[in-house]
Parts: sequence; C-alpha cells; structure tokens
Amino acid sequence: MFSFFKNKDSRGDRPIITTDIHSHLLAGIDDGVKTIAESIEIIKKFQELGYNKLITTPHIFPDFFNNTPEIIRAKLSELKDALAEQNVDVQIEAAAEYYLDESFIEQIENGKELLTFGNNYLLFETGFMNEPINLKEIIFKLKSNGYNPVMAHPERYGYLANNFELVEDLINRGVYMQLNINSISGYYSPEIKKMAEKLIDSKQVHFIGSDCHTYRHVEVLLDTRSKKYYNKALSLDLLNNSL
Repeated sequence: MFSFFKNKDSRGDRPIITTDIHSHLLAGIDDGVKTIAESIEIIKKFQELGYNKLITTPHIFPDFFNNTPEIIRAKLSELKDALAEQNVDVQIEAAAEYYLDESFIEQIENGKELLTFGNNYLLFETGFMNEPINLKEIIFKLKSNGYNPVMAHPERYGYLANNFELVEDLINRGVYMQLNINSISGYYSPEIKKMAEKLIDSKQVHFIGSDCHTYRHVEVLLDTRSKKYYNKALSLDLLNNSL
C-alpha cells in the first residue's frame, strides 16, 4: 500500500504526520488564539512534535466570526513576520473553516472567493445535532464548482452517529472526512471517542487534524499520539503529508 508518511518519530519505527490541516492560530479573529505570542508558543510545540507545515483554518461563521479572505491573509502575514523575527522555521498557510448555512450557498452561487488548501480542498463544518436540510445540495454545488469538500470532525456530529450510513453516502458524493486527533483520546467525550474509533475501523477517514485552539490542545495531542487508535489511523491512506 502506498503511503505518504516518510518521516518517523523519535523511536524511528513508525510514521508521523508532518502537516496539520485544521487549527485556529491566527490571533484574535475567532475562538482560537488571542495573541501572536500565543500562536508562536503553540507553533513551536507543533515543531517539537514533528510538524513542519501548518494549514490554519479560521472560522468563517456569519454573525459570530465575520472573517473574509482579506482579513485572514492580513493576519497570516502578521504571523509570518513574527515567526521570521524569532527565526521559527515552519511553513504556514491559511484556508478557512466554513459554516454551512444559507449565506454560504450565496457565496458559492455568487462566485465569491473561498479559501482552500492543497487540491482545492475546502474545510466545512455544520451544526452538531441536526443534519442541515441543504447539506447534500451544498455538497453538489461545491463539487460542481470544482471544490473538494472536507467535513471537519465528523465524529462530533450527533446526526452522523445516529445514522452512520450517511458517512458513506457523503463520501460517495465526494466528501473527504477529517478526524480530530484528540477525539481518539476521549478529550471531547466518550461518545465522540467511540465514533472516532468507528470511523477509523471502517477506514472512512482521509485527513486527521489537531483543531488546535489553545496550548492545551497541543499538549493533549502529545498524549493522544500514544493511543492505539492513533497508530491505527496512521495505517490509513491519509492525505495530510501529500499537501
């Protein structure tokens, strides 16, 4: 089986993730880090864990986080300058985590710029309890416009846990699944841990991500990497290190 994982951990006997695709490391624009100093502290910790590329993904969520590509690019530039000043050698890019609602449909239909990463991958989230009534319509519109939708943390959605067949249906429609690494350790809840394991067992995970908002999240990540299901996730055909 072909694998993108060339790097090994400190023991030299297992592959590691070197690219993270989901985090909130641009200061002061969503519910993630508040200062550039905090961003740099977290990024240095990621480096200690073997990461050399971070794709940070601020929320774009109308009425809560009204970010735009221009705001995100300006904040990314500030962070890059600060990293250079401190001689922190890491590749950092920015996309976004979009909330799927009617305003998002309007952005697609009006040809608004949407921030993506890699092979035109677009990270999105939904409400946690109920399946959006227009979920499949939005996916169709994204695919029709050349985007490759990536569902953030599917293990956290109650409507998928209650209807697991929908996961395969979404994948068949062209959706990629991004698991939060810390879900494997039970950080969010035992139920979410169970769903994460089910997704891994069924090989329905394409990316794993930190979803890092605070220094605490990256500390938990260190512990999670010792878990059996983290190693099992690494055996899948993950796309992180292809970016």
